[in-house]
Amino acid sequence: MEYKLECPPSREKLKMLRAGDRVLLSGRIYTARDAAHKRLCALLDDGAALPFPLEDSVIYYVGPTPEKPGQVIGSAGPTTSCRMDAYSPRLLDLGQRVMIGKGNRSPDVVGAIVRNGAVYLAAMGGAGALMGACVRSARLVCWEDLGCEAVRELEVEDMPLIVAIDSLGKNIYESGPAAYLESLNGGI
Repeated sequence: MEYKLECPPSREKLKMLRAGDRVLLSGRIYTARDAAHKRLCALLDDGAALPFPLEDSVIYYVGPTPEKPGQVIGSAGPTTSCRMDAYSPRLLDLGQRVMIGKGNRSPDVVGAIVRNGAVYLAAMGGAGALMGACVRSARLVCWEDLGCEAVRELEVEDMPLIVAIDSLGKNIYESGPAAYLESLNGGI
Protein backbone atom coordinates (compact mmCIF):
# COMPACT_ATOMS: atom_id res chain seq x y z
CA MET A 1 0.00 0.00 0.00
CA GLU A 2 0.99 3.61 -0.41
CA TYR A 3 -0.01 6.31 2.06
CA LYS A 4 0.32 10.06 2.26
CA LEU A 5 1.39 10.91 5.79
CA GLU A 6 1.16 14.44 7.19
CA CYS A 7 3.25 15.61 10.14
CA PRO A 8 2.63 15.48 12.95
CA PRO A 9 1.28 11.98 12.35
CA SER A 10 -1.68 10.74 14.35
CA ARG A 11 -1.33 7.52 16.33
CA GLU A 12 -4.29 6.12 14.38
CA LYS A 13 -2.55 6.73 11.05
CA LEU A 14 0.67 5.15 12.30
CA LYS A 15 -1.24 2.04 13.43
CA MET A 16 -2.50 1.59 9.85
CA LEU A 17 1.01 1.40 8.39
CA ARG A 18 2.55 -2.02 7.79
CA ALA A 19 6.16 -2.98 7.15
CA GLY A 20 6.79 -2.68 3.43
CA ASP A 21 4.18 0.04 2.83
CA ARG A 22 5.30 3.09 0.85
CA VAL A 23 4.86 6.51 2.43
CA LEU A 24 4.94 10.00 0.96
CA LEU A 25 5.74 12.17 3.97
CA SER A 26 4.88 15.88 4.15
CA GLY A 27 5.17 18.44 6.92
CA ARG A 28 7.65 19.47 9.62
CA ILE A 29 10.45 17.11 10.56
CA TYR A 30 13.70 17.56 12.48
CA THR A 31 17.20 16.43 11.63
CA ALA A 32 19.43 14.86 14.25
CA ARG A 33 22.31 12.42 14.08
CA ASP A 34 24.31 10.77 16.87
CA ALA A 35 26.07 13.90 18.20
CA ALA A 36 22.73 15.74 18.43
CA HIS A 37 21.06 12.71 20.05
CA LYS A 38 23.79 12.65 22.68
CA ARG A 39 23.17 16.33 23.43
CA LEU A 40 19.39 15.84 23.55
CA CYS A 41 19.80 13.10 26.16
CA ALA A 42 22.29 15.23 28.14
CA LEU A 43 19.64 17.98 28.29
CA LEU A 44 17.11 15.45 29.53
CA ASP A 45 19.60 14.22 32.16
CA ASP A 46 20.00 17.82 33.35
CA GLY A 47 16.24 18.44 33.42
CA ALA A 48 16.63 21.14 30.77
CA ALA A 49 14.18 21.98 27.99
CA LEU A 50 14.71 20.41 24.59
CA PRO A 51 15.27 22.71 21.57
CA PHE A 52 12.17 21.36 19.78
CA PRO A 53 8.97 19.63 20.89
CA LEU A 54 9.54 15.89 21.14
CA GLU A 55 5.85 14.96 21.43
CA ASP A 56 4.66 13.45 18.10
CA SER A 57 7.93 14.46 16.43
CA VAL A 58 9.55 13.02 13.34
CA ILE A 59 13.35 12.84 13.39
CA TYR A 60 15.36 12.23 10.24
CA TYR A 61 18.88 10.87 10.72
CA VAL A 62 20.64 13.07 8.19
CA GLY A 63 23.56 15.45 7.91
CA PRO A 64 22.72 17.41 4.76
CA THR A 65 25.39 18.92 2.58
CA PRO A 66 25.45 22.70 2.15
CA GLU A 67 22.94 24.06 -0.33
CA LYS A 68 24.06 25.40 -3.68
CA PRO A 69 22.70 28.71 -5.01
CA GLY A 70 18.97 28.40 -5.60
CA GLN A 71 18.63 25.31 -3.34
CA VAL A 72 16.97 25.07 0.07
CA ILE A 73 19.30 22.28 1.16
CA GLY A 74 22.01 20.14 -0.38
CA SER A 75 22.05 16.38 -0.65
CA ALA A 76 20.07 14.91 2.26
CA GLY A 77 20.56 11.16 2.27
CA PRO A 78 19.98 9.10 5.42
CA THR A 79 22.69 7.99 7.78
CA THR A 80 22.94 4.56 9.40
CA SER A 81 20.31 4.43 12.12
CA CYS A 82 21.95 1.99 14.53
CA ARG A 83 24.19 4.84 15.71
CA MET A 84 21.08 6.31 17.40
CA ASP A 85 19.99 3.02 19.02
CA ALA A 86 21.40 3.94 22.44
CA TYR A 87 19.20 7.07 22.53
CA SER A 88 16.07 6.15 20.57
CA PRO A 89 14.13 4.16 23.21
CA ARG A 90 14.28 7.10 25.61
CA LEU A 91 13.09 9.59 22.99
CA LEU A 92 10.31 7.27 21.86
CA ASP A 93 9.18 6.84 25.47
CA LEU A 94 8.99 10.65 25.71
CA GLY A 95 6.74 11.03 22.68
CA GLN A 96 8.75 10.83 19.47
CA ARG A 97 6.59 8.99 16.91
CA VAL A 98 8.66 8.52 13.76
CA MET A 99 12.32 7.87 13.00
CA ILE A 100 13.75 8.05 9.47
CA GLY A 101 17.06 6.51 8.48
CA LYS A 102 18.56 3.43 6.92
CA GLY A 103 19.50 0.00 8.22
CA ASN A 104 18.18 -2.34 10.88
CA ARG A 105 17.51 -1.38 14.50
CA SER A 106 18.31 -3.12 17.79
CA PRO A 107 15.77 -5.23 19.71
CA ASP A 108 15.57 -2.44 22.33
CA VAL A 109 14.51 0.07 19.68
CA VAL A 110 11.98 -2.35 18.17
CA GLY A 111 10.54 -2.89 21.66
CA ALA A 112 10.23 0.88 22.17
CA ILE A 113 8.55 1.22 18.76
CA VAL A 114 5.92 -1.35 19.74
CA ARG A 115 5.51 0.00 23.29
CA ASN A 116 4.86 3.51 21.97
CA GLY A 117 2.96 2.84 18.73
CA ALA A 118 5.75 4.46 16.73
CA VAL A 119 7.24 3.58 13.33
CA TYR A 120 10.64 3.50 11.69
CA LEU A 121 10.72 4.66 8.08
CA ALA A 122 13.58 3.86 5.72
CA ALA A 123 14.91 6.41 3.28
CA MET A 124 16.74 5.17 0.22
CA GLY A 125 20.48 5.23 0.75
CA GLY A 126 22.41 6.75 -2.12
CA ALA A 127 19.49 8.98 -3.11
CA GLY A 128 20.42 12.10 -1.18
CA ALA A 129 19.62 14.41 -4.10
CA LEU A 130 16.10 12.94 -4.32
CA MET A 131 15.57 13.38 -0.57
CA GLY A 132 16.93 16.93 -0.70
CA ALA A 133 14.57 17.81 -3.56
CA CYS A 134 11.62 17.05 -1.24
CA VAL A 135 12.71 19.75 1.24
CA ARG A 136 10.74 22.99 0.83
CA SER A 137 12.40 24.93 3.66
CA ALA A 138 15.19 24.43 6.19
CA ARG A 139 15.90 26.33 9.40
CA LEU A 140 18.73 25.88 11.89
CA VAL A 141 17.29 25.00 15.32
CA CYS A 142 20.44 24.55 17.42
CA TRP A 143 24.03 23.38 17.75
CA GLU A 144 25.48 25.11 14.71
CA ASP A 145 28.90 23.96 15.98
CA LEU A 146 27.96 20.44 14.83
CA GLY A 147 28.06 21.59 11.20
CA CYS A 148 26.02 19.29 8.97
CA GLU A 149 24.90 17.42 12.11
CA ALA A 150 23.24 20.49 13.66
CA VAL A 151 19.54 20.13 14.40
CA ARG A 152 17.40 21.62 11.66
CA GLU A 153 13.68 21.95 11.12
CA LEU A 154 12.71 20.89 7.61
CA GLU A 155 9.44 21.30 5.79
CA VAL A 156 9.17 18.37 3.39
CA GLU A 157 6.69 17.46 0.67
CA ASP A 158 6.06 13.93 -0.57
CA MET A 159 9.35 12.51 0.72
CA PRO A 160 9.38 8.88 -0.51
CA LEU A 161 9.94 6.39 2.30
CA ILE A 162 9.28 2.74 3.16
CA VAL A 163 7.84 1.48 6.46
CA ALA A 164 10.81 -0.53 7.74
CA ILE A 165 9.43 -1.37 11.20
CA ASP A 166 5.74 -0.89 11.92
CA SER A 167 4.00 -0.26 15.23
CA LEU A 168 3.53 -4.01 15.69
CA GLY A 169 7.25 -4.67 15.36
CA LYS A 170 7.10 -6.23 11.91
CA ASN A 171 10.46 -5.58 10.28
CA ILE A 172 11.39 -5.61 6.57
CA TYR A 173 15.02 -6.22 7.52
CA GLU A 174 13.88 -9.63 8.77
CA SER A 175 10.91 -10.43 6.52
CA GLY A 176 12.55 -9.24 3.28
CA PRO A 177 15.57 -11.55 3.35
CA ALA A 178 13.37 -14.46 4.49
CA ALA A 179 10.96 -13.91 1.58
CA TYR A 180 13.87 -13.68 -0.84
CA LEU A 181 15.40 -16.94 0.39
CA GLU A 182 12.00 -18.60 0.15
CA SER A 183 11.66 -17.43 -3.46
CA LEU A 184 15.04 -18.97 -4.30
CA ASN A 185 13.79 -22.31 -3.02
CA GLY A 186 10.68 -22.12 -5.19
CA GLY A 187 8.45 -21.39 -2.20
CA ILE A 188 9.31 -24.73 -0.59
